[in-house]
Amino acid sequence: MLHAVCRNGIALVVLAFSASALAAGPREVTPASLADRQLPSLVAYYEALHADPELSHLEAHTSADLARELRTAGFEVTERFGQYDVAGLQAYGVVGVLRNGAGPTVLIRADMDALPVEEQTGLPYASHKHMSGSAGGSYPVMHACGHDIHVTSMVGVARVLAALRDRWHGTLMLVGQPAEETIDGAGAMVRGGLYERFPRPDYALALHSTGTIPAGTVGVVSGFALATSTSMDVIVRGVGGHGSRPEDARDPVVLAANIVMQLQTVVSRELSPFDPSVLTVGSIHGGTKRNIIPDEVKLELTMRTYTEATRQHMIQAVARIARAAALGADLPEDRLPLVRLIETEQAPALYNNPALVARLRPALESALGQANVRDYPRIMGSEDFGLLGLDRQIPVTLFWLGVSDPVKVAAAEQAHESLPNIHSPLYAPVPGPTLRTGVIAMSAAALELFGH
Repeated sequence: MLHAVCRNGIALVVLAFSASALAAGPREVTPASLADRQLPSLVAYYEALHADPELSHLEAHTSADLARELRTAGFEVTERFGQYDVAGLQAYGVVGVLRNGAGPTVLIRADMDALPVEEQTGLPYASHKHMSGSAGGSYPVMHACGHDIHVTSMVGVARVLAALRDRWHGTLMLVGQPAEETIDGAGAMVRGGLYERFPRPDYALALHSTGTIPAGTVGVVSGFALATSTSMDVIVRGVGGHGSRPEDARDPVVLAANIVMQLQTVVSRELSPFDPSVLTVGSIHGGTKRNIIPDEVKLELTMRTYTEATRQHMIQAVARIARAAALGADLPEDRLPLVRLIETEQAPALYNNPALVARLRPALESALGQANVRDYPRIMGSEDFGLLGLDRQIPVTLFWLGVSDPVKVAAAEQAHESLPNIHSPLYAPVPGPTLRTGVIAMSAAALELFGH
C-alpha cells in the first residue's frame, strides 16, 4: 500500500509494500515483473525526493526516508553512520543488511546528496529549495547529479531482492552514502568502521545516472572508469592599496590572473598527451570594491588524472608556478602564495574490476536485452565510490544508467549537439524507464553474484 508523509510541506510517498505482497503470484516472477509492479510508487517517491533535495553533510530527511524503506523491506538498518575528519559535521550514512544464509556478501551503494544549483527544468516537481550549507551561506539546491535516481533505484532493488530471497543465499548490504559531491562521504563511512561493524563485502556495486545515453540502457566500462580528484586552494597574497595608486601596492588580482594563465600550461606542456589529465581553476574570489587593491585573492582548483605519479607532478607544478609568479612580481618571502591541499576532498581513480565486469555483462544483457547494454568510455569525472574497494582489495564496479528520452538522444546525435547532463540546471531524467532499468539491472547483477 501507499501512505504519505509531509516533509517540509512536500508530500512524500512512502512505499509500504511488504516483500510477501510483491512476491505474490506465480513462480515466474522476475526482477522485471516486480519492478513493473512497483514502478508508479517509485516514480512518486522519486518526484518527492527530487523536489526536496539536501546538500552534502545535511542529508537528514533523505537518509531517514531511505532507512524507513529498508526497514519496511526487512533489512536491519543503522542510521547516522560515519566519521568525518572535520569536527562538527553530522554523519548521515545509512547501512541496511539483509542476511539470507551462507553465501557471498554483496554491497550496493547509492549516494544521497544534492548540489548547490538552481533548477531550471520547469518540471512540476522541480526543486525551489534553498538551504544553508554546512560552512554557512544560503544556496539553491537541486538533484542535478541524479542521486535521487540512485536512492529510488536502491529502494526498488531492496524490495525486489527481499521478495526473491528464496532464490539467492548470502548477505545483501545496502549503503546510503552521504557527501559524495564533496567526496568525503565514503571515507567517513570507512573510517567509522563500515567493514568492522558490518560484513566485509566480497563485491561492491554502484550505478550512476548519465544524460549521454537513452533511458532503458546501461553503459559498462572495464578497468579505469573515473579519474582521481584532487582539490587545492592557492591564496595569492599581495599588498593592498588605493586603486588610483597601484605603484604603492602589490596587486594580487593581477598576480592571480597571471598564475591562472600559467597553470594552463601544466597539462598542455608538462604532461604527455597520452596521459589524460585536467587542471581547472573553478573559483576566484578577491576584493571588495572597484577602487581598492585587496590584500589577497583565493583560487580554488580541481585536478583529475589516472596515475599517482601524474597527480603528484600536478600538485608540485601548482606550487612551483604560484611561487615563481609571486617572486617575479617582487613579493617578499613572507607574502608568497599559500598553497593548500584539501585533504578532505580527495578521491582515487575508480577502477572497475575487469573480471567482475566480464561476469556481470552477460547478466545485464540477459535482463535488459543485448542492445541495451553498451560500452561506455572512461571519463575525467570523479567519484569516491572507489574508496569502498579499499585500494582494489574488494572488486568494485560502477555502471552507467541512461536517463534521457531516446527520441531526444537520437535527435541530438543527428544534430551533433549535447543534451543537458549531470551538474546542469537543466538536467531532467525521464523517471519511469530510468528507474525501471536501474532496478532491473542492479537486481540482476546482485543475483548473478549471489549465484542465482
